[in-house]
Amino acid sequence: MADHSAEFEPLPTRIVRYPDPVLARPASPVTAFDDELHAFLERMIELMRESEGVGLAAPQVGVSRRIFVAEPEPGPESVPVVFINPELELGGGLEPFEEGCLSIPEVRVMVRRPSVVRIRALDLDGAPFELEDDAFPARVWQHEFDHLEGVLITDRMSPRDRLTHRKRLKAMREDFEDAGR
Repeated sequence: MADHSAEFEPLPTRIVRYPDPVLARPASPVTAFDDELHAFLERMIELMRESEGVGLAAPQVGVSRRIFVAEPEPGPESVPVVFINPELELGGGLEPFEEGCLSIPEVRVMVRRPSVVRIRALDLDGAPFELEDDAFPARVWQHEFDHLEGVLITDRMSPRDRLTHRKRLKAMREDFEDAGR
């Protein structure tokens, strides 16, 4: 999918899969807070929910911008949070936890991450806010923030995980090449 780094139209139709290059490069900051951005964020939330994810970053829908949405505890009363141009402050010890990624289906790996996160970001209207967490939301924020930096769970795999998932990752690379991307 093309990188829409100048605008958010047309709206994304799917989640970009590994090894699409948009997933491997740092995203650019958002500078315009307008109706186009609002429509884009609504579509991101729809795609995240359709895929039964708990977070989704703009590069995962082919748009290299510093945006992610998160809904760590989905449910009928749940409200997804939009993070634009986020910054993380990490603390606590490193804790292992099994992670998956909507852009790398069928691959789950143990990732060690700091246990406490303070995040500063802008909301969909450009207003700043700050949150702190030491549970599952903190992990989701770090995973999605990685996408904004061009980092995937494949970059955080242990040698054992690389061996375990080598066939699946090779098949995904071949599918990507066969599709002419």
